[in-house]
Amino acid sequence: MPDASPDSVARDASIESRFDVPALQRAFADDGYLVLPRGVSKAELENVEGRLRGEFEQWSNSSRSFQGGGLLSGHLNCYPGEVARGTMNELAASGTLALLQSLLPTAPERVRWGCNFNLPGSVVQHYHIDGLYLDHYLIVNVAVVDTSLENGAIELVPKTHKRFYKYWEFAAGRVYRGGKRITMQRGDVLVRLSTVWHRGMPNHSATPRPMLALTLGESYVNTTDPFAAGGGAVEFQANWFKTDLLGQLRERITVRAPITYSSYRFARSLLGNKGYEAF
Repeated sequence: MPDASPDSVARDASIESRFDVPALQRAFADDGYLVLPRGVSKAELENVEGRLRGEFEQWSNSSRSFQGGGLLSGHLNCYPGEVARGTMNELAASGTLALLQSLLPTAPERVRWGCNFNLPGSVVQHYHIDGLYLDHYLIVNVAVVDTSLENGAIELVPKTHKRFYKYWEFAAGRVYRGGKRITMQRGDVLVRLSTVWHRGMPNHSATPRPMLALTLGESYVNTTDPFAAGGGAVEFQANWFKTDLLGQLRERITVRAPITYSSYRFARSLLGNKGYEAF
């Protein structure tokens, strides 16, 4: 959990000295996202980068690795465990966590850490929101490395959190034309609502691009220690696609002929409100 030293508490209590809170609240309510510069130190994130890349190399050469699950498309999920604890402490000490509570108050047990591992040669993802429209939460992305157009900076569409879009409405209305690439320096923090439409982008560089993801307010999360799962060890996980033979086939088809998945989503969205609420 975040550092609770008197120093950090004092800095949390004086967030107005670092942030223009009312202006940030207005911007966040209007656009659905914010970029906060220098939320975490470069030294801390250099350590995170080295540890995650080392863990990925070990995992890739071990019996724990899998086929498919995002490896074919180049977008892999990761649970960072104890690797993320220093980042959490710095977000608390800098007042960033206190600021986030002013944007969208969340319960302390609704905290989860993840990481997007964007691999070299990855492909563009389809636009989507995270979770359900009526069950929105905060996603806090921390740039572990400088994030550019070359290594896969995320693309999002500002203001799309303001209404629910069926996929056919989003596609046919060309809402995606408002897409914006978010480039960041190591240590910058992207705060976004889960209901903002976005997509992962190709990594044209020669090295993986990790990006930490702290979620605040997911209704199904209930934990006393977000770093304790699996003994705090790093775990690489499937992203979007399953790892069985059918999942690998679906991923391969989606990568080679993305229009097939777009057509499927378009047709399915004509028949219901998928993504709006749980039934």
